[in-house]
Amino acid sequence: MHRTGGGLHVVSFDWKKLRHRAEWLGIQAMAILIPLLPRRVNHVIADVFGAAASFIHLPGRAVAVDNLQTAFPEISPARRKQLVRESYQHFARAMADLFWSPRLTSENLHRLVDATDLERLKQQSGTERGAVFACLHYGGFEWIAVVLGLTGFPCTVVTQAFKNPLLNATFNGLREVSGHQTIRREGAMLRLYKALLNQRSVTLAVDLTVSAKLPSVPISCFGMQTCVTFAHAWLHKRTSAPIIPTHCEPLPDGRYRLVLHPELQIPPGATHQQIAQACWEHFEPVIRRNPAPWLWMYKHWRYRPANAARPYPEYANESPHFRKLLARTEKEKAAQAAAAAEAALVDKAT
Repeated sequence: MHRTGGGLHVVSFDWKKLRHRAEWLGIQAMAILIPLLPRRVNHVIADVFGAAASFIHLPGRAVAVDNLQTAFPEISPARRKQLVRESYQHFARAMADLFWSPRLTSENLHRLVDATDLERLKQQSGTERGAVFACLHYGGFEWIAVVLGLTGFPCTVVTQAFKNPLLNATFNGLREVSGHQTIRREGAMLRLYKALLNQRSVTLAVDLTVSAKLPSVPISCFGMQTCVTFAHAWLHKRTSAPIIPTHCEPLPDGRYRLVLHPELQIPPGATHQQIAQACWEHFEPVIRRNPAPWLWMYKHWRYRPANAARPYPEYANESPHFRKLLARTEKEKAAQAAAAAEAALVDKAT
């Protein structure tokens, strides 16, 4: 504020731009410094920051505790606190590895990642045909696409834009170090479809909540209903590309193992919802066996069905849009059952 002539002139600062610039400078510094450090050192630092974040980031901590209490009501409060801390630490390690990824090469890959499943897939089917790698936000999820690229599977990768647009270029560059193409969620379906037609594989996360107002399907997740994408199902139906559920398992020595689950065996006439549910069925046992590496601080169950038979997290709300999705799914199941019964009668008559 300063005086001009006979009055005062108020000078306002655009604090949002200033904050965005400060965030960009911090990310740029990380992009320069992290690759200079040994990966083990980065993991130690990530563990410290992750543990601190699990206490300081109160909103995320509350969501994580709520999620774990609902999904695993049998575990003790002490164990829940431990899992919250470890979940933050796994996420911090994944981010550190993303920034370290420019140092990951086809020569040192085998020392850091067990990609045996990927080599087996290459021997069985080659890389001439594109596949849909349906990914889980678990462990070293940021390295899934990087490892695919370094082992000869060029991919088109779906990413979400940051609220701070200055960060997009840096993160896209990190995710493209192995020759990938990154695209935004908005309008992604057509570009993914074209990529598969051109024998490029695609990777997309299938475990995050999608707004019930948008094209989505409900699935059962830890006994609760949630709302997810059906992009992988739509792409399979249009291109016949195989859907391969994929996650990146952290190993005790700091390495990862890229796990390719069996290709989904999708019967003719399967709905988008059934395909999405079948994909999730590969992931839930992984999380139940070792819960810590999943993103428990994320709101996985935003929608609660009316008259839910079991508890949901406190942040979950009823939604008329979600009710419509559930009703549509029930109609699809009823139509399938009627068609199957009719087919059985025809077979019996003949």
